[in-house]
Amino acid sequence: MPLRADDLIDRRRLRRKLTFWRAAAMAIAAIGLIAFATWVYDDEFTGTAGTHIAKVKIEGTITEDEELLERLEKIRQSPSVAGVILQIDSPGGTTAGGEAIYEEVRKIAAEKPVVASVGTLAASAGYMIASAADHIVARKSSIVGSIGVLIQFPDVTGLMDKIGVKLEEVKSSPLKAEPSPFNPTTEDERTMVRKLIMDSYDWFVGIVMERRQMTKPEVLALADGSIFTGRQALENKLIDAVGGEDVAVDWLATKGVDAKLKVIEWKNTDSTTGLLFSKALTRTVARALGLPDYSGEVLHEIGADRLFLDGLVSVWHP
Repeated sequence: MPLRADDLIDRRRLRRKLTFWRAAAMAIAAIGLIAFATWVYDDEFTGTAGTHIAKVKIEGTITEDEELLERLEKIRQSPSVAGVILQIDSPGGTTAGGEAIYEEVRKIAAEKPVVASVGTLAASAGYMIASAADHIVARKSSIVGSIGVLIQFPDVTGLMDKIGVKLEEVKSSPLKAEPSPFNPTTEDERTMVRKLIMDSYDWFVGIVMERRQMTKPEVLALADGSIFTGRQALENKLIDAVGGEDVAVDWLATKGVDAKLKVIEWKNTDSTTGLLFSKALTRTVARALGLPDYSGEVLHEIGADRLFLDGLVSVWHP
């Protein structure tokens, strides 16, 4: 039987109402899931999960990472964290980035025992951060050391001559914006840069002296950029024990932390990426090069993010 106009209008109204309530129900369900996830996250990291050992992974190229610093601060403030394990696997990175993390770890160590557990590598700024812990554990075959600071810059003057490019510049003083890849480096420029490097190097050496309870001659004998295996590092007093996370937990037990406590990793709170700043940087670089987003992950994996480090760096291989 043909439908009347009034019936058609009523059906359309009913369909619109059903669509609205379906959308509302889906929105409420989504809000509920987000609230539940937040509750679970807070339950794990704000204390209601019970006393535990917090683990923080410091991996890849080290930069000034605000999210990581905030996470370490939350660990310091959390009443449920009895002790901290820094799981380090890094070739180093910017000196300022390593300094910021070092200082945050020392704040934690003033209130809770902190142990560093080195995986494959803890070099340069990676070792700087490890030295902030009260105890350092590394595998026998881990790579440790590379104490030092450097600045590297290219010299493209030869290339410019070949392609016929000449740079013109007007500046307030000879050392402004120097050293530059577009001009041969002068002795005055090298002297300026060396003063910069040696000041940070002396600071780095002082950290190792203080944290490892070594004399300056002892540290200088090791701080020539050399790297060491875990066994060599133990012999040279750069670490305290060989082993893995179980050895780190055993040391925490000597500081009054129950060895039976659960070890919970405190991850990046940015659930949309779960990545360190260096990965975000390489994604940005990929976009700038006209590559798809996932190319940033490829660049990060092959270490191309290190090409874009600027300023003073403390890294094994820049």
